[in-house]
Amino acid sequence: MGPDTLLGTEMPQDEVTLVHDYLNRLHTAEALSARAVVLVEGISDRLALEALARRRGRNLDAEGISIVPMGGSKNIGSFLDVFGPEGIDVRLAGLCDAAEESDFKRGLERAGLGFKLSRAHMERLGFYVCVADLEDELIRSLSAAAVEQVVAAQGDLDSFRTFQKQPAWRGRTNEEQLRRFIGTHSGRKIRMAPLLVDALDLTQVPRPLHRVLLMSDASNE
Repeated sequence: MGPDTLLGTEMPQDEVTLVHDYLNRLHTAEALSARAVVLVEGISDRLALEALARRRGRNLDAEGISIVPMGGSKNIGSFLDVFGPEGIDVRLAGLCDAAEESDFKRGLERAGLGFKLSRAHMERLGFYVCVADLEDELIRSLSAAAVEQVVAAQGDLDSFRTFQKQPAWRGRTNEEQLRRFIGTHSGRKIRMAPLLVDALDLTQVPRPLHRVLLMSDASNE
């Protein structure tokens, strides 16, 4: 049973946390034998990148690439200690939300990978920042109408229509409403991430997702 199935149901929050912790440990163990590691904030990011790799005909396991969810951006220092120059020193890449960019910068600098890093410097190291977050990138690439079709196919359209009527969200754009609707429910966020990637036109893949997978490819060295 995959994490999208485990967390796509209405589980108590303490159980969701336990599953997240278990999966993070599992993926970290797998990565210790990898040739390249992509550090991401959470499980939804991992599932989105794996779905994109599959759609492009890549086999990340065969390539020795492991996508590791860290359980939050503030943990990047610990993961760089394991996988960075002072650890097992594998090829690195990473993906984060705009709000967590400073955590990634500090972690990379602390690991000896640069000083006063700009976003351009981070990208040269293989680390990419979403304009806002993963959901925003996917919604803008797909269009609100296309995302609503995915929401409807999951049986969530009535819930979304109810959400749109909430006073705090009336008058917002469909894109803003969808981002909030998808991103604030842990199980929904994890379930929707690979489905939205599956709906993408492969000529319209968000730049951070495209680039981080490209940078993780050892054949590009």
